[in-house]
Amino acid sequence: MDDESATPTPVRETYDRIAEHFASTREYPWPEVRAFLGDGRSGASGDDSAAHAEADIDAEAAAVLGGGAAPALRGRTDSPAGGRARVGLDLGCGNGRHAELLADRVERVVGIDVSGGLLQTARKRALQRGFDESLRLVQSDAAALPLRDGAVDVAVYVATLHHLRSRERRVASLSELARVLAPDGRALVSVWSTAHDRFDATAGFDTTVEWTLPGGERVPRFYHVYDPEEFASDLAASELSTVGTTVSSGNCYAVVEP
Repeated sequence: MDDESATPTPVRETYDRIAEHFASTREYPWPEVRAFLGDGRSGASGDDSAAHAEADIDAEAAAVLGGGAAPALRGRTDSPAGGRARVGLDLGCGNGRHAELLADRVERVVGIDVSGGLLQTARKRALQRGFDESLRLVQSDAAALPLRDGAVDVAVYVATLHHLRSRERRVASLSELARVLAPDGRALVSVWSTAHDRFDATAGFDTTVEWTLPGGERVPRFYHVYDPEEFASDLAASELSTVGTTVSSGNCYAVVEP
């Protein structure tokens, strides 16, 4: 998730408030992330609803996403003596469900989130599932990454960019992702889209979506819902190069490289 301290309710505070309940509903990796990383197994879809718990991505999305990370992982070695250790980034890592998937494919994983509460749930998951030794968790803003240039081989940046309130910050965040990717690195970026059946719009717009806690408290969350052309435009305005884009499960996805 991302933060903007100038706003009345920063995203950081929102997700700290709902962290435990939110994390409990986010058990499975998205099938689109599995496809990107070269894992064909099904998982929960973007909204984790029961109706999509075993959803598969369609053929068009599979053609764009399938094995998209492969060029970044080619030549991977399990021995530092045999080559540079591969590094994965889960940007907006939440409870670490995608960091866990990355840990199966790279030597080191960095999970970044602005919410300390969500990072605590990621730490708990890593300890319980045995990938804590390869995971480093960092609390940070998605538009100012505390990583050196070219440090990351493969990255997953899903369901986070749309929480940044201004286009300037969204494009800056995409450029930050480009900066930290290795020259042969690859990343998967996703955002909520007007293509989702919950929205009746054709152009991108700002909105709030409430999260309901046990007991009935409703916590509003800021979203910028992208239309597909707008998503492509923001990618083009950044320092990223787009390998391919698609819409799947109502979200826009892009495979990108620096």
